[in-house]
Amino acid sequence: MHIPPKKEIMMNPIYHRVQFMESAAQIDTAPKDQGIEIAFAGRSNAGKSSAINALTRQKSLARASKTPGRTQLLNFFQIDEKRRFVDLPGYGYAKVPLAVKAQWHKMMQRYLNERKSLAGIVLVMDIRHPLTEFDWQMIEWCENSDVRLLILLTKADKLKYGAARNTLLSVQRELQQMTVSVSVQLFSAVKKTGIDEIHAVLDDWLEFAAD
Repeated sequence: MHIPPKKEIMMNPIYHRVQFMESAAQIDTAPKDQGIEIAFAGRSNAGKSSAINALTRQKSLARASKTPGRTQLLNFFQIDEKRRFVDLPGYGYAKVPLAVKAQWHKMMQRYLNERKSLAGIVLVMDIRHPLTEFDWQMIEWCENSDVRLLILLTKADKLKYGAARNTLLSVQRELQQMTVSVSVQLFSAVKKTGIDEIHAVLDDWLEFAAD
């Protein structure tokens, strides 16, 4: 049986050189609000760290917390002198104290409302559990703040292709009435599904063609 060669993932090589920059417990201690920034958001255990690592082709650039929902820092990664990724804290587990959730909520509101360098949000959702209450909160924040949104339906390898495609179409229908720019993409860090399409969006948002 002939097995076709594995498709080579084409990406801007600059993503291979992304490096951890610093962490901030609040907006006031974050890096200077200049240049271009893309933030990654998602519920705990939705696969956000795996997505960042796959998109940069690095195994441990973004580290998943052993205790889901406990990482409450803004983690900044430098792409080049004027471009950054930001790993936003995830939550969603009942064990997280309400006071922590309230603090996260306030920080997220400030980040989305005040961060002028923010060019777009990449929202990761487990394809088996899409559009949770948290997801809708993020979507509404993006709409109210007029921030572009890319939704990754992660762990697409956990479903058969037909089921994954049906979920994609269902989520797209749910979002038809949104006024903010939003696109939805199947993604698998294991199978590398969606890598090329996602990098095309990142290149556009980060304005690499303008350089």
